[in-house]
Amino acid sequence: MSDEQPDGHGAHARNRTVGERWRSFKDSPFLPASVLVLILAVAAGLFAGSYTYAMANPTPHHVPVAVVGKPDSPHERSAFVQGMEKGLGSSLELRHFRTRAEAEEAIEKQKVFAIMRVEHPKGVELDISSASGASVAELLQVAGPKVGKKIDVPVKVRDLKPLNKGDPRGLAIFYISLASVIIGFVGAIQLSVHARALNPPERIAFTVAYALLGGFVIAAVVDWGLGALQLPFVHSWMILALTMFASGMVFTMFNTLFGRWAMVPTWGVMILLGNPSSGGAVSWPLLPSLVGEIGRWLPPGAAVNAQHTAVYFRGHQLLQPYVALVAWALVSCTVFWIWRHRHPGGRPRSPAAHAADAPATPA
Repeated sequence: MSDEQPDGHGAHARNRTVGERWRSFKDSPFLPASVLVLILAVAAGLFAGSYTYAMANPTPHHVPVAVVGKPDSPHERSAFVQGMEKGLGSSLELRHFRTRAEAEEAIEKQKVFAIMRVEHPKGVELDISSASGASVAELLQVAGPKVGKKIDVPVKVRDLKPLNKGDPRGLAIFYISLASVIIGFVGAIQLSVHARALNPPERIAFTVAYALLGGFVIAAVVDWGLGALQLPFVHSWMILALTMFASGMVFTMFNTLFGRWAMVPTWGVMILLGNPSSGGAVSWPLLPSLVGEIGRWLPPGAAVNAQHTAVYFRGHQLLQPYVALVAWALVSCTVFWIWRHRHPGGRPRSPAAHAADAPATPA
């Protein structure tokens, strides 16, 4: 009777070392799956935390308000301002103007959110601008009459620039900007999965193509289909297309730099940080100060600002959001092009192409 173990049994019976087990785990699909479990858990917490921190309890910080004329009683204005600050839990940033026309011009330039005029015996005239920021206007509209009642001063509230009838909460611009951001980088992901063989110029060209077509469809559905917004169609379409292209190229850049983990920094910049700080759902005076400042320079915030100005303040366009979007697009394209050899996509070059590029061998 042989003492030999059946074939292969001895190898299995021997206890593997820690190093062997780690190498086996590292080469298996269980390592990336385990890493993904941890990343998704952290991402879930950060996602909930970033939105809750920025938007769950919006609090005014410094609300710019225009003040017109001189009241018969300076104490009357002071009492009303102090009452408003107490009611809002913040300080009003008063900016004085000689005439109402100058104050209204400041509204158009988005430098102030309301106009306050205190005159005896009329009391206080408070002109809000819902188009400047629906959430800020709503707070002022509620707080003004309450403060007036407490100090026994009549307060008349009027909305100088109301929102479109199809968008009474002022969220449609945030939604269309969010759609362009998400579809922008999801489109780039799908190109990487289903059109992996695209070479760099082709990848950029197809990103331009789906950005132009996607932006057109978003604008058409919201304006022509639903009538939620009265868009300056071509202008809004181009903003949506630029946003979608920039978002797509941001993912392509990160895919070049980080490979299969590109979704992590893309999600962080666009969703975790960009969307809560965009000012679309909650106006920037109600956001934490640093968050609001950073948000204006990220693609979601720049898209919201550009679209908001195009729809409601057509005669006073802002340069900053376009600079931000173009900068993100150019930097992403440049990084992708310089390190395009690191991108996981593209077709292998033919031997003839390699031979053509090779230096001539001296005879």
